[in-house]
Amino acid sequence: MSVHILALVGSLRAGSHNRQLAEAAVKHAPEGVEVVLHEGLGQVPFYNEDIDVEGAVPEAATALRNAAAQADALLLFSPEYNGTIPAVLKNAIDWLSRPYGAGALTGKPVAVVGTAFGQYGGVWAQDETRKAVAIAGAHVVEDAKLSIPGSVTRFAETHPADDAEVVEGLTKVIEQLSQAQPVAA
Repeated sequence: MSVHILALVGSLRAGSHNRQLAEAAVKHAPEGVEVVLHEGLGQVPFYNEDIDVEGAVPEAATALRNAAAQADALLLFSPEYNGTIPAVLKNAIDWLSRPYGAGALTGKPVAVVGTAFGQYGGVWAQDETRKAVAIAGAHVVEDAKLSIPGSVTRFAETHPADDAEVVEGLTKVIEQLSQAQPVAA
């Protein structure tokens, strides 16, 4: 039986290093693990309870919820915007947290990784992301971490999928996440 991990990237930029990191996760997923990169976070409207009602939920939000519900675990890739989590990733978490207590994140194993230009690799944003998904009901796999500093220079000429140190760290996180068990709500 294969473990299905849904990857969400907190950057919409086509050349995003965090997107490249997610592509590396897809490429280097260990045997028995499938990492699927979710497309379309940019089309998910900001969370609003007025449109989160049966028959009115936007298609992009429904697709996100369905993808997360079908996944065994989620792997979130967070850059750091002004010292914190990007709005697109926070918005995805907000949609996945509803309905309260029964959202697609409830009890589901989640790990957060990322890269940023600064010397700490986006640690603040990743910590904020872990906090948000935990409050949303997910089971955060605390030991599964990877923060890669200096993204602009480190990945200027090398894709993360071709960086042996990055691949090793990412593979370790994916293995930890794939072995994590859901937690009952």
